[in-house]
Amino acid sequence: MIPFTDEELMMPVKNVIDKVRPSLALDGGDIEFLTVKNSKVYIQLRGACVGCASSGTTLKYGVERQLKMDIHPDITVINVPLGMENDIDNL
Repeated sequence: MIPFTDEELMMPVKNVIDKVRPSLALDGGDIEFLTVKNSKVYIQLRGACVGCASSGTTLKYGVERQLKMDIHPDITVINVPLGMENDIDNL
């Protein structure tokens, strides 16, 4: 169990996302932080990352790995498909 509230996680998560963003940009991709809910980080891959065969690897071994190392090992990242931003409660 993560010993932080969703609100306490917001700023550290944003900082980590800003840290990984340049590596995604090198390949024409981007990432947008949406929210933290129940200790799950909801993001949206953008640009060249959308539909890329490596996007799952990027998410798991890039973004999620960095969040686990920098914040807490139990953090999970969920990529929200484009157009589904308002349905986070149903994911």
